[in-house]
Amino acid sequence: MNWSDLNWSILDRLRDGFLHEAAPASQYWRSHDDLAHYDFTFGARIGWKWDHVLGELSRRGWQPPLGTTLDWGCGSGVAHRRVISQWPDLLGENTAVRVWDHSVFSRNYSIDRLRASHPAADVASWDNRSPATLLVVSHVLNELNEAGQNALAAQIDQAQAVIWLEPGTSSVANALVEWRQRLLPKFRAVYPCPHQGACGLLKPENARHWCHHFAAPPSWIFADSNWVKFGKQAGIDLRSLPYSALVLERSEGPESAPQTPIAGRVLGRPTLHKPYARALGCDSTGVQTLTVPKRTAPQLVKRWDRAKSPRYFDWKHSDAIVSSIDARFGIDD
Repeated sequence: MNWSDLNWSILDRLRDGFLHEAAPASQYWRSHDDLAHYDFTFGARIGWKWDHVLGELSRRGWQPPLGTTLDWGCGSGVAHRRVISQWPDLLGENTAVRVWDHSVFSRNYSIDRLRASHPAADVASWDNRSPATLLVVSHVLNELNEAGQNALAAQIDQAQAVIWLEPGTSSVANALVEWRQRLLPKFRAVYPCPHQGACGLLKPENARHWCHHFAAPPSWIFADSNWVKFGKQAGIDLRSLPYSALVLERSEGPESAPQTPIAGRVLGRPTLHKPYARALGCDSTGVQTLTVPKRTAPQLVKRWDRAKSPRYFDWKHSDAIVSSIDARFGIDD
C-alpha cells in the first residue's frame, strides 16, 4: 500500500463509521482492502501512540512476560506488531502470537501481515482455549456490550500482563479507570499510574478531569504533502495524538511504602504562564492542580507544554505549590 493506491471513498466510509459508530466493529471491514487502507493511515496514527507507551515502558526497564501474546480485538494488527517491534523476544523460542477479532477479515489480515515480516513466527487465530501470557488490547471499549466486556474480563483474569490502549476521550478514559479499580486486587498498575492506591479522579471534585496523555507524531509527517492532505480530508489535527492507557502485571504481593519525594505524573497538558506553570498532577496524595514556580524549575516551566517534555517526576508539594521536581525515566512524552 502507498499513497497513490489509496481509495478516498474507503477512508471516508471508515472515518464515518468510527465517528458515528454506525456499525459494530466487525462490520467496519468489508474486505482486505479496507484493512490495508486503515492500517496505512488511521492505523499508523494509533501505532505512534503505541510507540509512545511502549517506549516509556522500556525506559522504565519493564519487560513483558514471554509465552503467548494475544491481540484481543486485533483490527489490522497494529498493536501486536508494535509490541513485537519493541520486544522481539516475543517471537523467540517457545512463544506464539494469537489474534482474535469478530471480523474474519481482521484475523486474516493480521496473520498475513505478521507472517510477511516474520515467516517463522507461530501466529494463528486464537482458539479460545489456551490463556494468554501477555494480553494486548487496543481501541475496543467503545464497541463492547456487556457480553464483550465479560469476555475481555475473562481473558484479563488469566493473563500475566496486560497492555491496553484506548482513545483519550473522557468517557473512555473514565471507563478505563473503572477497570483499573476492578483489577487492582489481582494486578499491579505499571502505567500510567505512579501509585497503587485508589484513583484520585474518582473523587467528586475531580469529575471534570480524566486520565489522558499525548503522544508526539513523527516530525516528518508535517513536511509530507500526503499526510497533510490526509489530515485535511479526514478532519484530523495531525499534531494531536491523545490517548488513555492501562498497563498491568500480575501482582506478587503488597506494594512497598511510597518514598519521599513522591512519584507523580502529569495528566493532559500543562499550561504555561510567565512566572509559573500549572498542571494536573496525580500521585499517592490524590489528583490536584499543581503550580510550579519558574524559580523552582526554570527550564521545565519554559517548555513543559511541548509534547516531548517530561510527564513523570519525583516531586514535593505543599498547598498545591511544587517546591522540588525531578524528571524520572528520561523523556516521557
